[in-house]
Amino acid sequence: MGDSGPDLARGIPLEDLPEGGMLTGHVGEEPVLVVRVDGEVHAIGAVCTHYGGPLGEGLLTGATVRCPWHHACFDVRSGEPTAAPALNPVPRWRTEVRDGRVYVTGKEERDPLSARGRKADGPASVVIVGAGAAGSAAAEMLRREGYTGSITMIDPDVHAPYDRPNLSKDYLAGSAPEEWIPLRPPGFYEEHRIERATASVESIDVRAHRVRLSDGRTLEYGALLLATGASPIRLAIPGADLPHVHVLRSLEDCRALIAGIESRPHVVIAGASFIGMEAAAALRARGVDVTVVAPERIPFERVLGEEAGRALQTEHVRNGVRFLTGRTLAAIDTDRVVLDDGTEIAAGLVLLGVGVRPLTQLAEAAGLAVDRGVVVDRFLRTSDPDVYAAGDICRYPDPRTGERVRIEHWVVAQRQGQTAARNMLGHDEPFASVPFFWTHQHDISITYVGHAEKIETVEVDGDLEARDCALRYLRNGRVEAVATIGRDREALEAEVALERAAQTSSKTAVTSLPDGR
Repeated sequence: MGDSGPDLARGIPLEDLPEGGMLTGHVGEEPVLVVRVDGEVHAIGAVCTHYGGPLGEGLLTGATVRCPWHHACFDVRSGEPTAAPALNPVPRWRTEVRDGRVYVTGKEERDPLSARGRKADGPASVVIVGAGAAGSAAAEMLRREGYTGSITMIDPDVHAPYDRPNLSKDYLAGSAPEEWIPLRPPGFYEEHRIERATASVESIDVRAHRVRLSDGRTLEYGALLLATGASPIRLAIPGADLPHVHVLRSLEDCRALIAGIESRPHVVIAGASFIGMEAAAALRARGVDVTVVAPERIPFERVLGEEAGRALQTEHVRNGVRFLTGRTLAAIDTDRVVLDDGTEIAAGLVLLGVGVRPLTQLAEAAGLAVDRGVVVDRFLRTSDPDVYAAGDICRYPDPRTGERVRIEHWVVAQRQGQTAARNMLGHDEPFASVPFFWTHQHDISITYVGHAEKIETVEVDGDLEARDCALRYLRNGRVEAVATIGRDREALEAEVALERAAQTSSKTAVTSLPDGR
């Protein structure tokens, strides 16, 4: 990609860049994207800082360019990342319009958390419980917005924060080295004065604005973010606590799974969840024998519909995965599992992929409103105005329907953390991001935008077998979500359409909490 397109240092005709247009070229060996917005020409790095997606193939909306791969957003005027999953800015290049030509000259790079002259007033201190997607994104956003107060991020996982989606994909498959997994290099949090406390929070006193840690410390806060995430469900069956029974949530879980398959290369996966099926594909890439046992008739039928579910199952079968559908595990032995119909199958290792439960115990004990998750308003505030919640525990009002939802997606958690951070600083910004996730299984990559709580109608446009299609999920005649295969641009357009539908919806959104606030 380095020297593709025109040499922008030599200039291009201004007429080649119409209003709202984008063009990818290069300066030396570096790819550069030039954009014309409101009559002004801007130039930024053309490669997304998340996973290297080509921004020139993305979508420009106003002054924001969206990456076609995982929908990270950047401000074309500054290069700043405005929405996760990208955390680092792209370089900004200087431009000059002279004699009807556009020239791109010097590059400006900066610290990833540069506040660019901003200075934000806010609480005396911020405590963040959880260093996953939501917690780490919140801590970084506070610094990017110019907050100079104390930030403490608490998590018992010594490795956090890291790229959790990769654990069931490339890292488990052996195609991504472990050095790719940490979100930030050593010393990053110290450099930006974000304290990492490797501990658990034992209790929260919302009246005293105080948290007590498992290491004996007590921390006071001006604002608190609960981002405790979720824990994998463990089956209540005989043998579920045997040492060769695994879950896949943390880096240590993934390391243990990889170590286990070296001596026990036949794996039974309980559950056809996204984690379970991504793990099945990753393990097959390592040559591991995999059997999936799942209660549903077709994997993902409830989430993606019958046709997409069948297509994914067919791809897994082509790659050697065996399925026993309509079945569940009744017991686990040292070298086999017993199904609910009495069938026994060999199992050197068992991976549980039957879902997760939100970790709401701290919130409940603190007296916060909890209803199948921590209940928040549209600003992500809990029933206590100085306590926010984000990520897998967060039950928030969907701006499109007014219904409360809890969504377990990495990018949703990151964006909620970013919104909560800005609101701690007084932005009063409703969380209105359209949910997004992606999955990669064997040779199929699916991008999903929106949220369909229940599928009523599925419209399929294109050819699933050819990996070129869009699936639209409707309820009451309205599109609630869109999944695409091989149509990155269409996925971005669907995301924007869903955003605009939310903005113009005539429904009254739920904005208050159960106590009437």
